[in-house]
Amino acid sequence: MSSSERRWLVPIGAVLVHLAIGSVYAWSTFNRPVQALFPDAPWWLLPPYTTFTTALAILGLSAALLGPWVERRGPRVAARAAAVAFGSGLLLGGLGLALANPWLVWLGMGAVGGIGCGLGYIAPVSTLVRWFPDRRGMATGMAIMGFGGGAFVAGYLNVALIARIGIAPAVMVLGVCYLGLMLLGAQLLRRPPADWSGPAASSQTADTTAGADRRAAASWMQDGLTRDEAIRTPQFVLLWAMLCINVTAGIGILAQASPMMQDLFGRSPAEAAAVVSVISLFNAGGRFVWASASDWIGRRATYLLFFVLQVVLFLAIPRLAAAGAWWPFQLTLFAIFTMYGGGFATIPAYLADVFGTRFVGAIHGAVLTAWSVAAIAGPLLITELAARARSGAGTDPTRAYDLPLQLLAGLLAVGAAITLFVRPVRQRA
Repeated sequence: MSSSERRWLVPIGAVLVHLAIGSVYAWSTFNRPVQALFPDAPWWLLPPYTTFTTALAILGLSAALLGPWVERRGPRVAARAAAVAFGSGLLLGGLGLALANPWLVWLGMGAVGGIGCGLGYIAPVSTLVRWFPDRRGMATGMAIMGFGGGAFVAGYLNVALIARIGIAPAVMVLGVCYLGLMLLGAQLLRRPPADWSGPAASSQTADTTAGADRRAAASWMQDGLTRDEAIRTPQFVLLWAMLCINVTAGIGILAQASPMMQDLFGRSPAEAAAVVSVISLFNAGGRFVWASASDWIGRRATYLLFFVLQVVLFLAIPRLAAAGAWWPFQLTLFAIFTMYGGGFATIPAYLADVFGTRFVGAIHGAVLTAWSVAAIAGPLLITELAARARSGAGTDPTRAYDLPLQLLAGLLAVGAAITLFVRPVRQRA
């Protein structure tokens, strides 16, 4: 098999890894069964605080701290380590559930599982951007799409397993399944040959001035900046802020999507849950579609579209609620979540464009600390403001989300302004 053909196995391996760790987005299905096991535990020892929030916070921190190790050891070793951490985390969490020990649940699903998520998330990234210098956005979008798709599959799988065998055995069975799936995906991950520059570029051998310039530019992109060099640049700060803003807005809506639909449109919990399930499909699809589009229209234009369109959509939600426009409201949510997922998938290619490809995995790990901050700030922001507004809105719950949505729209407008200042790092001599 030629290198051009072999490179298409790498996204498949990345999707398998991300399908497993993406199941973290469906952990809300564990909340009530787990809470039933610990009726007297304090709120901070119950899901989602012991699992979802902890896992996402540690995802970003572990990706940042272990990014250089991932670059040194390569994607296959990193993905195997991610498989062991994520699978054993679920096994440990399941044991904690069986023993009714909330600390063990936190250690397994929150801490150890979060490390597995962080390693698994960044392991394929630098490899993909090197295998696909001609289609960076498409390649990373294809892989990270698996993270969103994993939530859709796991949502139904979790409920079926819990109903059949109970919460503790279900979590342990899932741990074994995800361990095997991630190890299979790891086998398909490999670095490209040292002289690899893409199927088109590798066939060009003419030693023209233009060709030499292209090779010099390609050499710069392959070398680029190290993680420590990158994080000291203004470009890194701007890209970190852009990702943080986009994720804060999206995850804030995600955290309150079901209550929002019940408050604004009087939908039942079951009806709201069905829409939340569909949202995961748009989250996954947006990762591939927007990242692929960024190969054509550019990363900056893509992020600028994210922010400008979302300002309009966030401000439109209260008006749609006041008019009782249920279907336009759903379409608005779906559009928002394509851009929420698209932001995750486009950022690795954007980092490669700005800083070069050699250390992009470690740089990507560092920028994912924005996700850790947003995972705490977004839900807290919209939940607290909505609760305060609800208490001051009398009997009209449809007004409770006006202020949070307006604040998030203002934050997105700031993101649009930040996008205009991002420039590539100058080539080093």
